[in-house]
Amino acid sequence: MATEKTRAIVLKVVEFSETSCVVTLFTEDFGKVGALAKGARRPKSPVEGALDLLALIRIVFLRKSSDALDLLTEAKLERRFRSAQRELARLYAGYYVAELLAELTEPGDPHRELFLAADRALWALDHEASVPETVLQFELVALREAGHLPSLEACVTCGRPVKVNGRVPFGMIAGGVLCEECRPGRRGVVSVSGGVIDALRRAADVESQSTAGQASSATQPLQKATLLEETNHFQIEPAIRGELRAIMSNYFAHLIGHRLRMSDYLGVQPNQ
Repeated sequence: MATEKTRAIVLKVVEFSETSCVVTLFTEDFGKVGALAKGARRPKSPVEGALDLLALIRIVFLRKSSDALDLLTEAKLERRFRSAQRELARLYAGYYVAELLAELTEPGDPHRELFLAADRALWALDHEASVPETVLQFELVALREAGHLPSLEACVTCGRPVKVNGRVPFGMIAGGVLCEECRPGRRGVVSVSGGVIDALRRAADVESQSTAGQASSATQPLQKATLLEETNHFQIEPAIRGELRAIMSNYFAHLIGHRLRMSDYLGVQPNQ
């Protein structure tokens, strides 16, 4: 068994015995991993106090060569997710980030950019960033990393530019906007308002600019502060938030095969 060190976000913690637990982690270098934390619930454990849901931690673990659980030997807390103490809207958004990471990735499949995006999103949620915009930008990173970022400027079928005039056909199965010539006969097509398409395009532009400026983990404090500025500057009009959330929820449901549980809670208003 090889000993590995990396950073991780805690996605799930399940009691395994009186002293141990099983954790699901999304790591910076190894993707999603499941690990047994022996003695984690004992006082003075090497992982004591670190395995909080959505916490950012540094871990040492033994990788198993088979399908068995890895063995978590050390965990050091870097940052807790404190939004649970403040607003339900931020707490639910954090849970949604965790659910997306768990559902959209396969065990042992590294996605460092997705890890960094999740780290930034959780940090932003804890630092007064706008919740709808933070969630949307993370969703777009997740879709890009999974290879399913929808086509928003050109018809996903023929590649011709699609102008936003009124409502626009959007193919849930096809994966993006459709021109009027390619629309007939296709399944899973919904009519989307021009405001929603415009918001998605602007969010995608912000996300791509943020990604282009991301050089290394050493620049994370600056990147997080930049994300906070971006999400507070880029605003989704309240009138289209419900439709936009419905479109994103349905799009992920088509990709994953079922509706994400936390998607129904993203409409909770701040301080509610």
